[in-house]
Amino acid sequence: MKQKINIAIDGYSSCGKSTVAKAIAKELNYVYVDTGAMYRAMTLYALQHGYIAVNGTLDGEALEKALDLVLINFKYNFDTGVIETFLNGQNVEKEIRSLQVSKHVSKISDVKAVRLKLVKLQKRMAETKGVVMDGRDIGTVVIPDAELKFFMTADSKVRAKRRYDELKFMGVETTMEEVLLNVNSRDEYDTKRANDPLRQASDAIVIDNSNLTIEEQFQFVMGHVLKKTGAPESIS
Repeated sequence: MKQKINIAIDGYSSCGKSTVAKAIAKELNYVYVDTGAMYRAMTLYALQHGYIAVNGTLDGEALEKALDLVLINFKYNFDTGVIETFLNGQNVEKEIRSLQVSKHVSKISDVKAVRLKLVKLQKRMAETKGVVMDGRDIGTVVIPDAELKFFMTADSKVRAKRRYDELKFMGVETTMEEVLLNVNSRDEYDTKRANDPLRQASDAIVIDNSNLTIEEQFQFVMGHVLKKTGAPESIS
């Protein structure tokens, strides 16, 4: 068995980072960490407890004081084969994928105290290696020493269509126009936020998946993994 490595996958919203990361982790028998889900769970908590007003204003100071009351963890659902997100003991996997959460998650992720709390936890998760982690600042802040880094991008209209289809599948009523507006606003916020903005690591491998299938993306990433590590015993 080759020595395990850490794999960082960064990129814009609705690029399919999680889909590819989950598939790679499963193939390698690595731990998958969805950092975006962690920020979404924190956003849901802020919405539930009134830290985000109806007009969208965030009371960052009040949220910061409540951070010690927030517990976020993941559990594997053996029936569905999906890793689900839990917020203070409650399964919130569906709730955190809502458009309402999407509208505010970039704002929450820009709160310095929130980032410090979650980045510290993410770093701890990666200490033993064998982790596939996706997000916005994985290769630049969380695990800058990751042996492999990828940066995913795609045309905003393509990403909006993917997100729209996902929401419709979940039974969420929305429009393509509203989803596209959300995607573009998140891009703007994520790349210009004060704390750990989205940017490509200098040694990251770029994947523009505007016209790539999930299988093609998977094979591309796995090709680089095998070059770095050799074929692990777990891969058939």
